[in-house]
Amino acid sequence: METREKIIFAGLSLTVYREIVAHLGSVRGIEVGLIPQISQEFDYSQSQVGGLWIDYAPNSNSQTREWVKQILAYYQKRYVFDNL
Repeated sequence: METREKIIFAGLSLTVYREIVAHLGSVRGIEVGLIPQISQEFDYSQSQVGGLWIDYAPNSNSQTREWVKQILAYYQKRYVFDNL
């Protein structure tokens, strides 16, 4: 059984979300994709997507989760904290 994790970085642009998805796509043992934006109103301060999802394969190991954690931490530090 796969484990799905949802990641949401408030205010992150679609471009950066796509970059994260591409980067995470290089990690074996996971699948990753974008969560559609559900807001009915357009707001420049909001992202064009709702976040991203990560599915961990049943055979993924702790190293896989550590790589994902490190990649997400990099983008969080670079893009999210800089916007505060």
